Amino acid sequence: MRVLWLEENRAGDSGVKHLSSLLEDPNCKLEKLGLSNCSITEKGFSSLASALRSNPSHMRVLGLDGSKAEDSGVKHLSSLLEDSNCKLESLNLSNCSITEKGFSSLASALRSNPSHMRVLWLDGSKAEDSGVKHLSSLLEDPNCKLEELG
Repeated sequence: MRVLWLEENRAGDSGVKHLSSLLEDPNCKLEKLGLSNCSITEKGFSSLASALRSNPSHMRVLGLDGSKAEDSGVKHLSSLLEDSNCKLESLNLSNCSITEKGFSSLASALRSNPSHMRVLWLDGSKAEDSGVKHLSSLLEDPNCKLEELG
């Protein structure tokens, strides 16, 4: 299986923890995972990021929009994005209550490993001007390959 969409369910953090054990398996070749509007909080983001760090080479698309990530959850994902083995190309964190602090974490992570991320959705966030400034500096980096920013 290469694609798994589990959107609009009540998976929550416990469901993500179970799913994370699958993602850690070296035989897992999942490339696209959709967990939109699944009531995932920082704890679930931590499990997911940890699992993907242990087996990062296949995941290309991750949809986590509508989650309750906030800045602390984004920080866990940022540590994954910093990993040079991470090949994530598309990340949707729309409507995840991310503020300037989360934008700063994301921009820093993408500056340290900019070569793969092509699509980043952050609409519905609470970044304000200071958060957008972090992403603007990322876009000025010649190594940044972002093609789509929401």
